[in-house]
Amino acid sequence: MQAIGIGLAIALALVHAVLSQVDIGAVMPERRCFSFAGGVSIGFIFLSVFPALGRAQMQLNQTTLSFLQPLENQVYLVALLGLTAFYGIDRLVLTGRRFNGSDQAMHRAGQVVFWIHMSAYAMLNAIFGYMLLGLSNHNLGQYLLFFLAIALHFLILDRGLRSHYQILYDRQGRWLLASAILAGAIVGAVTQLNEVATALIWSFLAGSTILNILKRELPDAQKSCFWSFLGGATLYAGLLWLS
Repeated sequence: MQAIGIGLAIALALVHAVLSQVDIGAVMPERRCFSFAGGVSIGFIFLSVFPALGRAQMQLNQTTLSFLQPLENQVYLVALLGLTAFYGIDRLVLTGRRFNGSDQAMHRAGQVVFWIHMSAYAMLNAIFGYMLLGLSNHNLGQYLLFFLAIALHFLILDRGLRSHYQILYDRQGRWLLASAILAGAIVGAVTQLNEVATALIWSFLAGSTILNILKRELPDAQKSCFWSFLGGATLYAGLLWLS
């Protein structure tokens, strides 16, 4: 299964590096495409992420680490931390775009905000790459479903980041995010964290992913198609049940 994980990590990197450059609107209406992707992502959150958090909490309940014992629902606290951290980063981006000053000062501020934003998402992508190599208890169908949900998530994320940063994202950002996936996969191939560390990392990833999906992948009513959204959610749920 390790070879499959490496292959899927390379495919996810190509989503950032290549597929994000494809004009989806030339193939099908964007509102249908992104509504479908949003449905798949919401199915992923409710049917894969939330159950995984529950399993991770069960693992932590059995740990003997003293610093975790006084806390309850540690996994959900870490997930909340991940969600809050990325909400703060998004607020920083919005504040940076409203920065008033000279053109040179605005350019420097924009560069700083860009690299903070890219570094945060690169960290998440590295975790995604690592987690792909840690799904040894999943069958091939579950592997592919995880890949599908994350690939669609990346496709919409690319669209949002490009609208913020335009040329800067195309020239540097997408390559950093693609490289981070591969770096995470390489680390996952050569080392393995213990169950507690994996559960905490997965929890932080889950919290940030929940925010990104709810914020970026549920279009406004005027830009969405309910039936495409329903189709995406239903398809994901059906394929997960069959796997």
